[in-house]
Order: sequence, then structure tokens, then C-alpha cells
Amino acid sequence: MTSTHAPADRTGLGAAVGAYLIWGFLPLYLILVKSVPAFEFVGWRIVWTLPLCLIIVLFRRQIPDVLAALRNRRVMGLLALSSCLIAVNWVVYIWAIQTGEVFAASLGYYINPLVNVLLGTLLLGERLTRMQWAAVALAALGVSLLLAGALTTLWISLTLALSFGTYGLIRKQVPVGSLPGLTIESTILLLPSAGVIAWYAAQPVGSSFGHDLGLSLSIVLGGALTAFPLLLFAIAARKLPYSTLGFIQFLAPSIVFVLGLTVFEKPLHPAEIACFACIWGAAAIFVWDLASRSRKPAAS
Repeated sequence: MTSTHAPADRTGLGAAVGAYLIWGFLPLYLILVKSVPAFEFVGWRIVWTLPLCLIIVLFRRQIPDVLAALRNRRVMGLLALSSCLIAVNWVVYIWAIQTGEVFAASLGYYINPLVNVLLGTLLLGERLTRMQWAAVALAALGVSLLLAGALTTLWISLTLALSFGTYGLIRKQVPVGSLPGLTIESTILLLPSAGVIAWYAAQPVGSSFGHDLGLSLSIVLGGALTAFPLLLFAIAARKLPYSTLGFIQFLAPSIVFVLGLTVFEKPLHPAEIACFACIWGAAAIFVWDLASRSRKPAAS
């Protein structure tokens, strides 16, 4: 039984680490497209994500999977909801980076594991040990500290955490493969994205695409940087316990946090320092508990 599930677990773990590494360094890419308004850039991300997804679907011969999902009303309803959630997540995250709220964005993905754990426990029946509950309580304490000292940016963090946490939960429940699901999500968002792009093109400033070669190529690159990590995340969400997946996610905001201190040179406020300290402690407790429990079966 152990050997049957081990390969899937390793695949899920590798997919999760790959996705969070890409997302962790994403702010460096966003520097290249900082002149593009957040809504317009999200529109272009979707426009350039869909062709890439279709090419991979054709290469992997998954067109029948896409068609099967399109004929299933329940699946389409869930994917419509997940596509809206990920679009909201993208807009808020890009806007936060563009306006210099790097730590608020980082904190959102530090809070997200707490959301994942609660969703996995309440809705999926996953159980936590006492140590893991202690980690959850410590993380919740850290978030509550922001109510006193960083209330103006708390909405950014909570929106990112709740939107992505719910997105992952839905994708875990949808009976469709990772790539077909992402292809359908991109298709659902294509029409509103085209509308947003057309609206910006009609403004006096005009579209951000097509005037500067470097900026245009950077916008096109957004398709790959959107498709690949989401594809990896969808694989991980289906193969790993949701609470475990949530705490692996600390890799991405840790990278963003370091970038905020170094590349973006943003100062930390006292409330943010206290919150980060609590959540880092919670992550250490949770990871230590997972590691100690994984060693016990091996020893026995």
C-alpha cells in the first residue's frame, strides 16, 4: 500500500515545489511589466495562456477530456467559479506588487496555508494533530496582530489568501485533469479578458501591447508564467493532502519576503514583524510535526 501511493506523493511534492518557486520569483518578472495596468495585464495573461494550453492539450491528446468536461454542467459550474477566483487573485496580487505593497502580498500567501488547513479540516474531513492545531492557533494570532497595526493593507492579504485557498479547494474536487481544467478556465475568462483589453486600447494612452518590442515580449511571457505554475499546482492539489499542500506554500511568500527587503527595499512595520514571526513559528511547528510523523512509519 505504501509503495502504491509513494510515487503519487513524490509527484505531488515536486509539482508543488516547482509551482511555488515560480510564484516566489514572480515579482521580479512583474518589474518588467510594471507600466501595464493590473486589469489589462491580467487580460493579456489569459489571452496568451489559452494558446499555450491548447498546444499542450493537443500534444498530450487530451481533447476528449476537455470535451467531456464541457458536457458536464457540474464541472463547468465549478470551473466557472474557480476561474473567477483565480482572476480576482491575479488582479489583486499584480496591483499589490505594482503599488509597492510587497509585504501585504507576501503575507497573503503566508495566511493562505491557514485557510487551506481550515478548509481541509472543515470540508474535506482531514484531521490535524495537536501540534498542527497549535500551529494554526499561532498563525491566527499573527493575523490578528495586523488588525492593530496594518489594517489598511489587511484586505490585500485576506483577499489573496481566501481567493487562492478556495480556488485550490475547488480544483481538488473537480473531476477533470489539471491541464484540461486550466484550458477550460482560460476559455471561460477569454471573452471578458478581450473586453478589458479592448477597453484599454480605446483609451487615449492606448494598449500596452504592440508599441515596444521588449514590453510586448514580456507580456507574451506572462502566458507561460501563468500556465506552468497553475498546471503544477493543480497536479499537486489532486495528489497531496490539502493541509500539507498549504504549508509547502510557505516557500513562495518567503521568497517574496526576501525580495521585498532586498530588491524592492521596503521597510517592515512593527505589526508586520510580529505577524511574520508568529506565522514563521507556525510553519516551523507544522513542518516539524509532519517530518516527525513521516519518520515513525519508516522506523516501524
